[in-house]
Amino acid sequence: MRSHEIDYELHGDDMQMVEVELDPQETVIAEAGAMNWMEEGIDFQAKMGDGSEPNKGVFGKLLDVGKRALTGESIFMTHFTNQGYGKSKVTFAAPYPGKIIPIDLSEIGNEITCQKDAFLCAAMGTKVTIAFNRRLGAGFFGGEGFILQRLQGDGLAFLHAGGTVVKRELNGETLRIDTGCIVGFSPGIDYDIERAGNLKSMFFGGEGLFLATLRGTGTVYLQSLPFSRLADRIIAHAPRHGGSSKGEGSVLGGLGRLIDGDR
Repeated sequence: MRSHEIDYELHGDDMQMVEVELDPQETVIAEAGAMNWMEEGIDFQAKMGDGSEPNKGVFGKLLDVGKRALTGESIFMTHFTNQGYGKSKVTFAAPYPGKIIPIDLSEIGNEITCQKDAFLCAAMGTKVTIAFNRRLGAGFFGGEGFILQRLQGDGLAFLHAGGTVVKRELNGETLRIDTGCIVGFSPGIDYDIERAGNLKSMFFGGEGLFLATLRGTGTVYLQSLPFSRLADRIIAHAPRHGGSSKGEGSVLGGLGRLIDGDR
């Protein structure tokens, strides 16, 4: 099925939103909970699946739901349809700071493989599936890169990335990357995992035990701040319950806990 031809506008800088304009009977699909606001005339329904294969049997739909459950994503996707007589808009944003990357799938081989939490929304007709990495090394040591999402279609799709986003065009080249810093890559790019240097570098270098490698010819999107890295840093510096704070603002932090009744 051909994807719906939606229009869009990006708002913001470091905490971006995408405003999608729908003609009558046009639909955009999104991850559950991604919607910010919508205009009159927009109707939404939670459905199991992306709607790209309306004639797919019950067993096939259940299989797709099971794959999504493995990634930790909601088993439902929300379909937003303009049921009015004129143009109407719906806006989406991701749950943490970063950039939104608009991708015309028809321009990159009708497919992109991305991190499992990178997909934000897409035009109806886009197929959202799970891409398990078949290589043993990538499976055991790939971290965020073990289970990836694959978007297929000929319309617009929107990915979300943390921090600054860099677009690289590879022409038979190789990139070695922290697994969490990959946002997505087009067909023609081969993904694998390799050891991060010698044993000393692996255990004391601070870059993790393994790195991802992207080889081939195609487009690669990279992010400077994976959410997992941000979350780890926040947890490491969060004050422990019943313990003392350290670092900047510890006095104010202590006063805050007194006011909240934690002490």
